[in-house]
Amino acid sequence: MLQGDRIWVGTGTGGPVFLLPSMANRHGLIAGATGTGKTVSLKVLAESFSDMGVPVFLSDIKSDLSGMVKPGVRSESLDRRLLGCGVDAEKFEYKQYPTVFWDVYGEQGHPIRATVEQMGPLLLSRMLSLNETQSGVVNILFRVAHDEGYELRDLLDLKAMLVHVGEHAREYTLNYGNVSSASIGAIQRAVAILEDQGGDTFFGEPALDIGHWLLQDEDGKGLINILSADRLFNNPTMYSTFLLWMLTALYDRLPERGDADKPVIVFFFDEAHLLFNNCGKALMEKIEQVVRLIRSKGVGVYFITQSPADIPMSILGQLGNRIQHALRAYTPLDQKAVKVAAQTFRTNPSFDTEEAITTLKTGEALVSFLDEHGAPGVVERATILPPQSYMGAISAEERAQVIADSPLSGIYDEAVNSVSAYEKLNPPPAAQPQVVLQPWVFTAPQTPFVQTVSPTTPLTAQVSTVQQNMATFKVYDPVTGQYVEKQIEGMSQAAEAVQQAAQPVVQAAQEAAQPVVQAAQQVVQPVVQAVQQAAQPVMQPVQQVVQPIAQPVQQPVPTIQVQPQLQQMPVLVQDPATGNMVQQMMTVQYDPATGTYIPVQAQPQVVTDPKTLAEQQKAAEKAAREAAREAREKEAAERRARTDALREEAAERARRNDSVAGRVKNTAISTATRQVVSDLTKGISKAVSNLLGGNKK
Repeated sequence: MLQGDRIWVGTGTGGPVFLLPSMANRHGLIAGATGTGKTVSLKVLAESFSDMGVPVFLSDIKSDLSGMVKPGVRSESLDRRLLGCGVDAEKFEYKQYPTVFWDVYGEQGHPIRATVEQMGPLLLSRMLSLNETQSGVVNILFRVAHDEGYELRDLLDLKAMLVHVGEHAREYTLNYGNVSSASIGAIQRAVAILEDQGGDTFFGEPALDIGHWLLQDEDGKGLINILSADRLFNNPTMYSTFLLWMLTALYDRLPERGDADKPVIVFFFDEAHLLFNNCGKALMEKIEQVVRLIRSKGVGVYFITQSPADIPMSILGQLGNRIQHALRAYTPLDQKAVKVAAQTFRTNPSFDTEEAITTLKTGEALVSFLDEHGAPGVVERATILPPQSYMGAISAEERAQVIADSPLSGIYDEAVNSVSAYEKLNPPPAAQPQVVLQPWVFTAPQTPFVQTVSPTTPLTAQVSTVQQNMATFKVYDPVTGQYVEKQIEGMSQAAEAVQQAAQPVVQAAQEAAQPVVQAAQQVVQPVVQAVQQAAQPVMQPVQQVVQPIAQPVQQPVPTIQVQPQLQQMPVLVQDPATGNMVQQMMTVQYDPATGTYIPVQAQPQVVTDPKTLAEQQKAAEKAAREAAREAREKEAAERRARTDALREEAAERARRNDSVAGRVKNTAISTATRQVVSDLTKGISKAVSNLLGGNKK
C-alpha cells in the first residue's frame, strides 16, 4: 500500500516499515517455509508498484495470484491484521488491478513464443540438458545457420539444421570444429523430448515483444503480467530457462537509466532455486552478469524461495531488500539454513534474529530494506499488511473473460510459420495446378473436312492440309470457355500413315509434272495478256453504264438479331474413367459468333460476403499449413529412421567384432599377418646378406 511516495509493507515494534521506490531496483528476496505468507508479501509489493505506475511480472505456480483482477473481500481475519498494523479497517480500500494473463502453452493466457535464435545456444543447451561436448555442437550449428543464412525460428528449423550439419559434418569440421554423429543423435533425442513437453508451442512466431509488458492502463496504473506456470512448472528446466531468457531479453532491450525515482519494471520469480539447479559455469556467469547490470536499466528482480541458502552467494549479495518469513529447524540441514538466513541481516539488539526466524507467526516476517543512502536497514520484526485485491483464485469463466477483454487480444493468439531454415533446406515441390476433370465436348470443325485445293498448290501442301483436317478438331474447353485444337489419337496415326505412304508418290509426281507445268505457263501467259488487253476497251463503257444504276441499290443491310436457342443434342464426350469417346445428351446453346452449339455452363456462385470470404481463405490457409506440417513431420521421421538404422548397423558391427567369434577371427588374422611379415623380413634380410657377401665359407 502506498503512503505518500513510499511503499508501506508492514508494521513493526518501531512503527511502519517502508520500501523506498528509488531503491526497488536493487533487487530483493522473499523467503520462508510453505504457508508462512510469502504470497501475501509478494502481492502487497506488486500492488504498490502497480499503483505508482510500474509494470510488474509475476510467475503464478499455484494460480492464487489470479485474484488480482478482483477487489478483495473484507473479513474478520483481515480486520485483525489491519488492526495489528495500525490501519483503520473501515478506511482500507479493496480494489482490482489491471492484469494480463500469459501462458507458454496458450491455455490459460496469451501465448508466449520465442524463436530459437532469440533463445541462443547457451540457454538452449541448458533447456535440452546437454553436456559440454553437445553444447559445443549446438554453438557450431548456430554459427553455420548464421553464416549460411538459415533462420532458426521453431523446432522444425532446429531439427532440419541438425540433419543438415550431420550430413555435411566433414566439411564443417574443418571450418568450425569437430561434429560427431553421436552428438547429433543425442541432441536430436533431447529435441524430441523438448517437443513432447511443449517446446513446439513455445518456439515459433510471432515472438513476444517485451515492450508489451511495459504498459499502463488509462488510470496510470502499471500492468500486472501474470504467467500461468502451473503446467510449465512440471518441467523445471524449461521453467527456469524461460525465466532466464526473459531477463536476458529485457537486459538486451532496455537502455541505461542509472538511478531513478522508481523502476521501469519489477520481476517476481517464484521457486527461484530452480534457476540455479544444474547450472553450468558459463550459465552462472551469465546470470550473475544480468543480475548485476540490469539494475542500472531500471529493472528490479525479486526471488521467492524457501531459504536464502537456495540462492548462490554471488547472487545473494546483490539482493538489498529482504523479507524473511518463518523457517522450520527440524533437521540439522534446516538449522544450518536458519543460521545462514540470520547472518544475512543487520542485527537488531532488541531480539535474537536466529531465534526470531523460527518463532515467526503466519503473516509476520523479518524485514530489512535499503535506506535512501543504499545502506541496509536494521532488521525489524513486522506484521505484513493484507493485499487490497482478492485473496484466492478466480474461476475459469472469469479468466476467459479477462483474456478476451485484454488489450493484447489477437496479437499472439495465432501462430505464424514464416520461411526459415526448414523451408530453405526442404523446399516444397512446385505447386501443381488443380485440374478439374471435365468432359471434352467435340463439335464440327469450323472448316469443312474436304477443302478445294488449287491445281497450282504443291502436292505436299495438299497432303499436309488433308492430314491437318483428319487429325485436328476444334474442341470446347470448359475451363477456359474457348475452342481449342485437339489431336485425336486414331486419326493422327491414320494421317501419319497416309503421309508416309504418299511421300514417294508425291515426290515422283512433282518431278514428272514440273516440265509440263513450266511449258504450260509459257504457253498460257501470252494468251492471258492478249485477252486482258483486248477486253479493256469493252469493259470501260460497261462500267460507266452500270455504276449510276448500282449506286441507288446500295442500301444498308438490316442486321438480323439471332436469339440464342437452347436444345438437347447428342454430343461426343470423353469418359474420364476409360478415356473413350461416348455419346450423351447435353443441353447446348447456339452461338451466332461461331455458328456452332456450345454446352450451357452452370454459373458459379459468387461469394460477396467479406466474412464468408475471410473464413474460406482462413480455412484454406489452415489446410495448407496442416498439409505442409504433416509433410515436414513425415520427412523428419524418415530421416530419423535412416539415422537410427545407420547407428544400429554400426552398433551391430561393433557387437560382432566384440563377440567371441569376432575376437577369434581378429586374433587369427593378426597372427597370420605377423607370420607373413616375419617371413618376409627374414627373406629380405637373407637376400641382402647374400648380396653383400655374407655367409662366406
